[in-house]
Amino acid sequence: MRRRTIAAALLIAVAVCVAALVLSLPPPSRRLTAPPGDPRELAGALHVHTVRSDGAGTVEEVAAAAARARLQFVVFTDHGDATRPPEPPQYRSGVLCVDGVEISTTGGHYIALGLDRPAPYRLAGEPRAVVEDVARLGGFGIVAHPDSAKGELRWNAWSEPFDALEWLNADSEWRDEPPRAIAGAVASYLFRGPEAIASLFDRPQVLSRWDAATRRRRVIALAGHDAHARIGLRGNWEPGTGDYSLALPSYEAAFRAFAMRVRLATPPTGDAVRDARLLLDAFKAGHVYTVIDAQAGPARLTFTARGPDGAGEGGDDLVATRPVTLAAHVPDTPGVTLLLVRNGRVAATAEGPSLTHEHRPDGTDTTTVYRVEARLQGAPAWRVPWIVSNPIRISAAEREAPAPTEPPPAEATRPVPKSVESTPWLLERDAKSTASIEPRPSRGVRLTYALEGGEPRGQYAAAVLTFAPGAFEGWDRIRFRGSASREMRVSVQVREPQNGRRWIRSVVLFPDARDIVVRMDEMRVPEPVLAGRPPRQELASVLFVVDTTNTVPGTRGTVEIEDVRFERDASQRATTSR
Repeated sequence: MRRRTIAAALLIAVAVCVAALVLSLPPPSRRLTAPPGDPRELAGALHVHTVRSDGAGTVEEVAAAAARARLQFVVFTDHGDATRPPEPPQYRSGVLCVDGVEISTTGGHYIALGLDRPAPYRLAGEPRAVVEDVARLGGFGIVAHPDSAKGELRWNAWSEPFDALEWLNADSEWRDEPPRAIAGAVASYLFRGPEAIASLFDRPQVLSRWDAATRRRRVIALAGHDAHARIGLRGNWEPGTGDYSLALPSYEAAFRAFAMRVRLATPPTGDAVRDARLLLDAFKAGHVYTVIDAQAGPARLTFTARGPDGAGEGGDDLVATRPVTLAAHVPDTPGVTLLLVRNGRVAATAEGPSLTHEHRPDGTDTTTVYRVEARLQGAPAWRVPWIVSNPIRISAAEREAPAPTEPPPAEATRPVPKSVESTPWLLERDAKSTASIEPRPSRGVRLTYALEGGEPRGQYAAAVLTFAPGAFEGWDRIRFRGSASREMRVSVQVREPQNGRRWIRSVVLFPDARDIVVRMDEMRVPEPVLAGRPPRQELASVLFVVDTTNTVPGTRGTVEIEDVRFERDASQRATTSR
């Protein structure tokens, strides 16, 4: 009798646990009537890692998973420094595979797509330097997981001219969830994988930051899977290796949770190189929207603007001095609410699959930004929207592309002070690298260096110009003429004598000598990236440094620096330290 009682109690306990699990499962994805096909529109995934970095699958395995999830493209972004030549675009399992790279900076991670060539040096260091390099090398740059709860992953260089950002990043969405929610999602994953993944998606805070940014300039929003197909077991849930990982969430489940829809200029041809170019062009144009398929699918959004002055779609900029009619439509979707967001605030809503709104220019030259969100009936406002479009920006006048930033004219310029002219250049290096300096005309120097090979271990070589504290007071930029034996980045640094604290700004040198200006208000403490200008009255040296931030260990070469000058901006009229 006692055994029967125990067995019955166990059965009841199991039944209760099963019932609790079933009741706690996220709702299944709503299956919608498939909308009419558009041969120009592709569904796909961005920000995917493979065994080439910290992912669990090969390119072939990922492509097969994408095919099972009915995606047409995958953009791989394994971690790197952009010196590895990207794999040429290929179709695998019928899926267009495009190779990019995720670059680590001191202010977050940055994805580079479509680089014209491999980088001639390691892309790393300051966010500004990496953004500059990706643009100069012909690439399209995307801020990855900008609002990650993990500090070293969070983007903190919002003033830089990046091309795009991830409005949604699956890796960021679980990091701010309590352990109970994560454990529940893991348990639910066994029954409803895509829905369990999406159950951790709250409304990202970065949407508000994106709305503010798009009023100033074009910023494209994309959705990043940040897929690794492994989860760590060390107590931190980080993607692990070997016996310390579980192979979940799978690539297929992640791809079924959500995907971007990208509208190409023309239908794909089957030529991988050409189709990859069409895909990148569509990213750049912003002809992209995101659907959380774990909520409902398949789905399609159209978002257009039409008026006497022209027409466009999500991602476009329009010039209009007369009224413009904005229209959004999600076909065959009962129980949907469409929201038209204007300059970050909801301007119109529609209970149903269609929304129209008239934009009337107000006679000013300001830019008005519209985008669309779709929510399903019963979904709370704090949950991630079901669909998010890219914006249509409407202005009354054509906006010219911003000119390259040039330093203001100098009110005053001078060679380094007399007390410095008599001071020889000094050499600094790590214990195992070799280097030498040779004086050059015009108070210049040639630095010949050979960094120690092997793994990066702080190898560096530097030419150092010293001066008495206070010599820089009243001056706010450094001008010099520089060249190098190969295209490379060199770190220009200023240093305090007492505690050795440094501020840096890296610059690119080429074999042909060029004039370079480094402004003091652009220099930053290297790690962590902090605001604040160097205390000029306390500075005692300027350093020109070659290190493993941007230079591969084992590299040999020369750097020449000539005609170092201190200058003051005419607009600043600085006479005292700041």
